[in-house]
Amino acid sequence: MSEEGREPEGQEQKSHDISSASEDRNQLTYLVTDAPPWYLCIFLAIQHCLTAFGATISIPLILSEGLCLQHDSLTQSHLINSIFFVSGLCTLLQVTFGVRLPILQGGTFSLLTPTMAMLSMPEWECPAWTRNASLVDTSSPVFKEEWQSRLRNLQGSIMVASLLQIVVGFLGVIGFLMRFIGPLTIAPTITLIGLSLFESSAAKAGTHWGISAMTTLLIILFSQYLRLIPVPVPAYNKLKKLHTSKFYIFQRISILLGIVVSWLICYILTVSDVLPSNPAHYGHLARTDVKGNVISDASWFTFPYPGQWGVPAVSLAGVFGLMAGIICSMAESMGDYYACAKLSGAPPPPRHAINRGIGVEGLGSLLAGAFGTGNGTTSFSENVAVLGITKVGSRTVILLSGVFLILMGILGKISAVFTTIPDPVVGGMFMVMFGVITATGISNLQSTDMNSSRTIFIFGFSMFSALSIPNWIVKNPGSLHTGVKEVDHVLHILLTTNMFVGGFLGFILDNTIPGTKRERGLPDREHEDVSDKFSASLELYDLPFGLTSFLSSQSWVRYVPFCPWRDRDTDGRTEDNNVMLRRGSELSSHGEIVEMR
Repeated sequence: MSEEGREPEGQEQKSHDISSASEDRNQLTYLVTDAPPWYLCIFLAIQHCLTAFGATISIPLILSEGLCLQHDSLTQSHLINSIFFVSGLCTLLQVTFGVRLPILQGGTFSLLTPTMAMLSMPEWECPAWTRNASLVDTSSPVFKEEWQSRLRNLQGSIMVASLLQIVVGFLGVIGFLMRFIGPLTIAPTITLIGLSLFESSAAKAGTHWGISAMTTLLIILFSQYLRLIPVPVPAYNKLKKLHTSKFYIFQRISILLGIVVSWLICYILTVSDVLPSNPAHYGHLARTDVKGNVISDASWFTFPYPGQWGVPAVSLAGVFGLMAGIICSMAESMGDYYACAKLSGAPPPPRHAINRGIGVEGLGSLLAGAFGTGNGTTSFSENVAVLGITKVGSRTVILLSGVFLILMGILGKISAVFTTIPDPVVGGMFMVMFGVITATGISNLQSTDMNSSRTIFIFGFSMFSALSIPNWIVKNPGSLHTGVKEVDHVLHILLTTNMFVGGFLGFILDNTIPGTKRERGLPDREHEDVSDKFSASLELYDLPFGLTSFLSSQSWVRYVPFCPWRDRDTDGRTEDNNVMLRRGSELSSHGEIVEMR
């Protein structure tokens, strides 16, 4: 090489040092199969629980309006107990028998939109007296039947709808379905989940706009402006002994910090009588004593169990609406699996692991319905993001997180505390969370060609129609008459569910209008080279407790879509793993981690 084309030796060394420093900074401290020290496991597990806190408690709080429970804080706390308990149980199932990646399970907003559409039907509209706190007797059998009948229909519909996910996962249909679902289907679906919840957010924020604005500003301050500012905390290891370490507390638990600070300010304003004590005056709901004696009335221990609200019923219309949410949840989880594998130092998950993961999520939604949480379960994207932040990909930590979630579901006093959060504080949190969900949906378009008129047309038309059609049907409730009551109910729920309308139109148009893979946001799978660096690590996706070794002697196992098969090819890797390594490489190159569902 000539002198002109060669970099100076010092410059080469500097570039090498920068490259090495970058690699060290991005290197994982603990891989999937590693187990950190017990004290670090506890800390990291609690952090994962706190990360999932905001999304987990917000679902029962939103559902309480449609279930006529807005003035029954004790039952709200029972719902929070149930969703924590089931989330922990499903996390243990997913990490142990499912996809076997360090991925937390929790409630899903994908089912929330069709649920609210179902509960808004005329026959499920809450009586006027349930909206008046002075007329509600929470111990009255009449009141209990009002909300329990709604919840029983909801949980039965969730259980039936979850069978779709179970079948799709365990029968291996997921690969066939996902080839037709691209970003132009997923983007409007997820975006409309956030947009459809603006009324709930505004209703709670409007009870005191000053408090809700303060909560929103605090969350923005912590999560955006202060997120890279470390806080020194004491730490200990054998090498450095007792020392201080940097902890990015604002980045880790920004939502929880915003809620706690606003909650504390509301308490100070309550005890000093700055906030009005008269329920008729504006701002009364910002007081921390509005929920009365819910904490003292709650028991120390509560044990959620299937059928705790009675025998589940089934609404055919609700089943079809919830199936749309299930499909959206599956599409999200597929992306979460690949992102989680990449951030935890694991190879891209093979087909049998993905099939098990989706199937176990279906079982999770079935359990969530049976326990009466009013919701299903899915993989939490925000906790996947935590893996990249902490550089700890250990599934032992997530297993411990599942145990902590179960404990939180058993401790009744803890859930009761959450229900006393003032409405405007919850509204301020919703403003941020639902805004991020909306933006997360739009971010799915980054792999498509946004300069293409085809892309702009499909997304724009799907979004506008999904806002216009449901709005018109809600304002003209008698417009759907087919002569068959059940069909009318199904059409009403589907056509008033924004995410279904947008996702359906995006799916049809994206699969019928001619377009290149670049325009559709689909990777070109024909020219991908498969790296051999993960070939020795695929055993981490095997079934636990030696089940894979036991089943390897059975020839019929090769035909079971969710079981790993040991029939190795000449390169030491199964054909199934070759295919999935290639697919994982493609998805990882396009995938982004979202920090809130």
